[in-house]
Amino acid sequence: MSYQPRERAFLRDLGLRIRRIREDRDWSQETFAFQCDLHRTYLGAVERGERNVSALNLRKMAAALGVPLADFFPTNLQIDPGQVREKKR
Repeated sequence: MSYQPRERAFLRDLGLRIRRIREDRDWSQETFAFQCDLHRTYLGAVERGERNVSALNLRKMAAALGVPLADFFPTNLQIDPGQVREKKR
């Protein structure tokens, strides 16, 4: 699936925030993966913004890192309604 530039930027920024929190704990990706029960290569792709991570996996990551899920998102997150596509029936 290809993403729009704003979507790619969002995923990249999300991954960078997750990586910073992980690195603040001096955890390797392998340690983080073990704590989350997720694969190391998957987490690497998330941190690089290459994967559209699910809400459940975000919850696992936040729990493993001991942070609220909200810490993964900027406080000034704005959603442009024009960027959200309605599903056609």
